[in-house]
Amino acid sequence: MMALLRRLFGRARPAFLDAGPRDAAAIAALHGAAFHRGWSDDEVEALIVERAVMAHRAMMSGKLVGFIMSRRAADEAEILSVAVSHACRGRGFARELLHLHLRRLAGDGVRTVFLEVDETNAPALRLYRRAGFREVGRRPNYYATPGAPPAAALVLRRDLG
Repeated sequence: MMALLRRLFGRARPAFLDAGPRDAAAIAALHGAAFHRGWSDDEVEALIVERAVMAHRAMMSGKLVGFIMSRRAADEAEILSVAVSHACRGRGFARELLHLHLRRLAGDGVRTVFLEVDETNAPALRLYRRAGFREVGRRPNYYATPGAPPAAALVLRRDLG
């Protein structure tokens, strides 16, 4: 009955939680579906167990629908990846994951966050710019896309404190 009411009167919202090694396979699968070059289960697990890595996940009905992961170094961090399942895009989940993640990084003493994004990824650029990131660099011909010329990676930065 509750599921029917949710479908009729509103969209379900995910639970936003810390991610750990047991989430590696699901994160790798989602990463592989979202990007041309995915990460293996072992690569994700190796990242998640690093002390300097922070990862969060979005869960709905026991299923991973999004994640964000970054690596800290002193008072800086680099966002390594953000992905939301195709079925859940456009509902603000990436924005919520990003804001949670930035709050947690700030709470850990991170003052500056960097990331790289494909210059052709309009939804990601919109997300990051709305979150206060600004372009500070460019890496030409960084992202190889089958059947298209390589795209530049834009280096974005946001100060947290």
